[in-house]
Amino acid sequence: MDIIEKIELFKVPPRWFFLKMTTKNGIVGWGEPVVEGKADTVEACVHELSQYVIGRSPNTIEDIWQTLYRGGFYRGGPILMSALAGIDQALWDIKGKTLGVPVYELLGGAVRQKMKMYCWIGGDDPDVVLKQAQEKVDLGYKAVKMNATGAFEWIDSAKKIKSVIKNIELLRKEFGDDLDIALDFHGRIHKGMVKPLIDELAPFSPMFIEEPVLSENSDALKHIYSHTSIPIAMGERMYSRWDFKEVLQKGLVDIIQPDLSHAGGISEVKRIAAMAEAYDVALAPHCPLGPISLASALHIDFTSINAFIQESSLGIHYNEGYELLDYMENPEIFDIEDGYISLLKEPGLGIRIDEDKLRDAQKIGHKWSNPVWRNNDGSIAEW
Repeated sequence: MDIIEKIELFKVPPRWFFLKMTTKNGIVGWGEPVVEGKADTVEACVHELSQYVIGRSPNTIEDIWQTLYRGGFYRGGPILMSALAGIDQALWDIKGKTLGVPVYELLGGAVRQKMKMYCWIGGDDPDVVLKQAQEKVDLGYKAVKMNATGAFEWIDSAKKIKSVIKNIELLRKEFGDDLDIALDFHGRIHKGMVKPLIDELAPFSPMFIEEPVLSENSDALKHIYSHTSIPIAMGERMYSRWDFKEVLQKGLVDIIQPDLSHAGGISEVKRIAAMAEAYDVALAPHCPLGPISLASALHIDFTSINAFIQESSLGIHYNEGYELLDYMENPEIFDIEDGYISLLKEPGLGIRIDEDKLRDAQKIGHKWSNPVWRNNDGSIAEW
């Protein structure tokens, strides 16, 4: 019987954290357990969890998942669920390679042959929006997402509201309805400002608005949901099916966005996707991270009927000096054709990591953390 022999961790730029799991028979699985800005904390958690993984059969994915989740008295949250996610991704990668099939075949098989993609164009600066959008269109994308706002006061000015509209107005004038445009509120907006912003945005028909309020303020969505016809997306800061349960039961969202590196990995996000389907809610996995996280998300997309679009970090403003494809031996699998990525064909997650580049980059590492914003009066603002 094959057993898990070793887990190695790689903290690499721009802000990523990779996991390599190796079995006694030499089969390697890759995962991406990271919380942006908390890589060292997640690393410690992976080390703590490894005692329940080393020596186990890699075939027992579900039992390992349940052990890592239920074996501890305190459960959930971004650190534990991200560490668990990376381990889970690696286990699925190993199982697919062992059986010689892509992971989506192990999840019931594909329901689609290609997945619609979108990527970031920033949004904080109107001067670069058109340029960045054109670059993405030239790469083959048919959809983009940008930050809706910069720092916002709890109640802010009409002038600030008007400035938010400029970006999407520029894009609509340039591209018409041929480009789908999503707006990420990033939890920066407090309840009292969401409806005024939505009123101004509605004429430009955004594909969706993301995190109009922080997930811990999801009760405020009931006031927002009935106010607008724009689809509402939420979920990058929800970490398990139990976190998603309330917003699904109350009918407060149209799109859920679990992150494959934060919400318990492939095993848990597949369950979350099925829950959302039962509530007639669409799926658009969050993924501003690296290639392992993206590949994991695509396997969920390929097998989930309610998945409608997938985020990619290609060209995202966080990726300073390094890009999504830099650590891959087979970057062509993420080629965009007419806005879509085709089914991945290779066994497991379908990506081959260039370990030489990874080990060189590990010597550089990273100390990424998100900026801390303040309002004009010196009070802290949501980033």
